[in-house]
Amino acid sequence: MNIILVAALTAIGLFGGILLLLEIGRRVGVRRAARASEGARAGTGAVEGAVFGLMGLLIAFTFSGAASRFDSRRQMVTEEANNIGTAWLRLDLLPAGAQPALRESFRRYVDLRLEVYQKLPDLEAAQAALGRCAVLQGEIWSQAVAASREGSPPAAMLLLPALNQMFDITTTRTTAARIHPPAIIFITLVALTLISALLAGYDMAPAKRRSWIHMLGFAFVMATVVYIILDLEHPRLGLINIHAADKVLVELRQSMK
Repeated sequence: MNIILVAALTAIGLFGGILLLLEIGRRVGVRRAARASEGARAGTGAVEGAVFGLMGLLIAFTFSGAASRFDSRRQMVTEEANNIGTAWLRLDLLPAGAQPALRESFRRYVDLRLEVYQKLPDLEAAQAALGRCAVLQGEIWSQAVAASREGSPPAAMLLLPALNQMFDITTTRTTAARIHPPAIIFITLVALTLISALLAGYDMAPAKRRSWIHMLGFAFVMATVVYIILDLEHPRLGLINIHAADKVLVELRQSMK
């Protein structure tokens, strides 16, 4: 199932679950208040404070981590463009006769790298494009090694490491796209949010009427925060994305005349 659909369904379900548990907590509080003595609520504030504090800490942890990974993935696009651009310029060091074939391979390579991410959210198509990139990397390396043997040793010493960096960043980007916090962290976050809603509803019991503004506001804010965290974790699939960062690769491709 599409991860963004999962994120949207999670947010919607969480919104409804929070409202439900707020109401359940309120009704439990009303019944308990009718039967319990005045001191029955003593000490509950410490428990509620601990739960809400833990929920806030977990939100801060997951949000900060998601934002950090988002920025890192965006920076990797620029790093890859720089690596490809460096290798492209160093092709000038090769014999003139060997340059045209390699330059054409570079153009195809950049087109494929752009295609990998343009195919998303079709994971199968993106994976197929990634496989073609790996094949083309081997072809570029073979062409570069053969051309370096015809040229001077310093040319090979400059070009081949640049090609290594150009290829290595693809693995780095692919791995980074797959790195996410363990699912148990998100499950714990949702569970703490629902428990906090139950406790908040319990605290609303003394009020004669429900405060729908507070109930709806709390549910909306918490559901939205969870959705944003999940969206940040998958910046190629959701509303918050890094597609604009690909402009550096597009501009690089346009410069490859």
